[in-house]
Amino acid sequence: MDDKINLTYITLDGYVEVEKYRYVYFVSIFTLYTLIICFNAIIVCLIVIHQSLHEPMYIFIAALLINSTFYSTTIYPKLLLDVLSEKQIISHTMCHLQFFLFYASGGSEFLLLAAMAYDRYVSICKPLQYPAIMRKTTVCVFLVLAWIVPACQVAGSSVLSATTRVCTFTLQGIFCNNAVYKLHCVSSRLLSVYGVILLLNIVFFPMLYIVFTYTKILIISYQRCGEVRKKAAQTCLPHLLVLFNYSLFCTCEVFILRLESDISKTVRLILTLQVVLYPPLFNPIIYGLKMKEISKQVKRLFCQVK
Repeated sequence: MDDKINLTYITLDGYVEVEKYRYVYFVSIFTLYTLIICFNAIIVCLIVIHQSLHEPMYIFIAALLINSTFYSTTIYPKLLLDVLSEKQIISHTMCHLQFFLFYASGGSEFLLLAAMAYDRYVSICKPLQYPAIMRKTTVCVFLVLAWIVPACQVAGSSVLSATTRVCTFTLQGIFCNNAVYKLHCVSSRLLSVYGVILLLNIVFFPMLYIVFTYTKILIISYQRCGEVRKKAAQTCLPHLLVLFNYSLFCTCEVFILRLESDISKTVRLILTLQVVLYPPLFNPIIYGLKMKEISKQVKRLFCQVK
């Protein structure tokens, strides 16, 4: 690219032999994105349609799946365009917009899981107070905070990065994540400190709260009758599986960024695709199979289709 384009566009250099496998990439990514949209839409629509699922727990599940779909949409359409293009490039502005949307929706995932943990705690440990505590207003406040808080905090990081001078115009990846920091001429101490604060606020503290809450639920349910233990196992297990699934692949992304120079381009591509594939694809499957009421409605839906 000439100097003028270099000032505006960033090359995404994470693909492996895209010219040779262009249509394999396209069909694979399109199929996965379609499955993500369909699986999440089915569960969300069932929750919206059926009155029996209009409870805080299911509303949070619907919000989580909508967030997962949005998370995927920040990545997959651009991937589809890139694999069909001769040059895999993105403008500096759009790169930071993608960075913002990716991490804002990723942070919302943890806060929504924290809200779900609180809901389960009140339901299992304080059942008589549940209707008074988990009112519609409370649910709405949790949902608004889960989306607004990460967005506001990630916006600061995005603006700081976007206004930092860039000297490298090749990004070692297939979309804009924290690797954009490696494009800067000089490492910013402010960005590093802000990044740590961001990580604590939207990942570490929510994770700490979730682990503490579910531990308390398990201790209290173990001390009570078998019915309480059964309820705790049925409703908490899917959330824990989703948490484990998402946390695992967030760790995978950190691993990719830290060991970028020590792993091959092919391995980096495969690992990156896992990060944006498994959570949004398997979350609706986990809830569809493991949540009794949702599973019942899914079975009924497919029986009607047949």
